[in-house]
Amino acid sequence: QVQVVESGGGLVQPGGSLRLSCVASGITFSRYYMAWYRQAPGKQRELVAAITTFGGTHYADAVKGRFTISRDNGKNTAYLQMNRLRPRDTAVYYCHADPVDKKKYTEYWGQGTQVTVSS
Repeated sequence: QVQVVESGGGLVQPGGSLRLSCVASGITFSRYYMAWYRQAPGKQRELVAAITTFGGTHYADAVKGRFTISRDNGKNTAYLQMNRLRPRDTAVYYCHADPVDKKKYTEYWGQGTQVTVSS
């Protein structure tokens, strides 16, 4: 059974930091691109950051220089380190596992973790 579970969200003041974790079990983690998306109230879900199987990264312009995505294939875990948080970063953050071989494997989403940036 496949499970993708996020953790690490919470309430933080502007300028603060949070580290999100995403544990994906039941899949061959090293065969998946991993990404973080977010969805704020009334807005569409948007890509925040992505990481390839070999560690190449991509960031949305809004988070470049503040957020860092990483992965530990030995722990089946992806991370999102978020620094210098702003109120506009408030959203539900979702982890996405995207298979390299889309003919053989399917994609998976986590349930999301709430991040609230407020004083």
